[in-house]
Amino acid sequence: MASSTIPPPLSMLESFLCGGLAGCIAVTVSNPAEVAKTRLQLQGELVKGGGKRVYKDVLDVLAKTWRNEGIRGLQRGLGPAYVYQILLNGSRLGFYEPFRQTINRSIGRSITDQIPFTSVVAGAASGIIGASFGNPLFLIKARMQAYSPILPVGTQHYYKSSFDALATIFRTEKFWGLLRGMDAAILRTAMGSSVQLPTYKWTKNQLGSHGLLPSNSILTYLVSSSVSGVCVCIVMQPADTALTRVYNQPTTRTPDGRLSGILYRNPIDCLWKTFRTEGVFGWYKGSTAQFLRVAPHTIITLTVNDIILGLYKDIRNRRS
Repeated sequence: MASSTIPPPLSMLESFLCGGLAGCIAVTVSNPAEVAKTRLQLQGELVKGGGKRVYKDVLDVLAKTWRNEGIRGLQRGLGPAYVYQILLNGSRLGFYEPFRQTINRSIGRSITDQIPFTSVVAGAASGIIGASFGNPLFLIKARMQAYSPILPVGTQHYYKSSFDALATIFRTEKFWGLLRGMDAAILRTAMGSSVQLPTYKWTKNQLGSHGLLPSNSILTYLVSSSVSGVCVCIVMQPADTALTRVYNQPTTRTPDGRLSGILYRNPIDCLWKTFRTEGVFGWYKGSTAQFLRVAPHTIITLTVNDIILGLYKDIRNRRS
């Protein structure tokens, strides 16, 4: 009689690669909405009353960008976005479960227990790792998305390619230039990651445990990731606006030769100045575009990640 063996869990590297692939698929769909979000966040920056509006709303951004810049304009920054997604989602999806299980064990709880506190801490920690590794890519992605040769808003940075962007920043600002805005990136990603996976896992568990939907159906993945996407959008938007502005602000050279931001010292300073001149709505500029980006991005990332993991496990277990 053959003995049945339990297949070993995925390694951190396997989870990292599956999560990165899922993120790349998702960003291909969500990138045009992020281009619109970035430009709306920079429009009327630190101007009381919003100033002159180049774009009326997210649909106006998409229409004008398509008309003036074509598909290349809508997909600006897609190259660095792919690499960033591999680093961010690979870290977030690859490290989340090992971190959560380790924290659970450290407080004497089962690794299968879904505890809100440990889930939030694991989500934030895994997101911070991804944001730290991926900061240079997010920096050039944001600057490339903001650039428009026809209808510019905010400070403009023109780069011929991702490699040109990295070389230019390193040449003019040295190594520290590539780390610009990392504090804002960590704040943004920690806030988003602290709710993304915990709300997704919690919703999926609730749907399955109460018999509302089958545990591993695509519909369960879609509903769970939709709830997660809404939570991420609400929590992350102010920090995301601060990050966009810190990345794209004009700079001046300090006496020691370093380039320093003219408008903001750090993300907290950016949030305060934005609130003082534009009100709380300044934090939520581009929020509709943010939702149009986050919702499909979260749905595709988490749903496709579960599908990829399932397929990979089936293939691996058949070969073992």
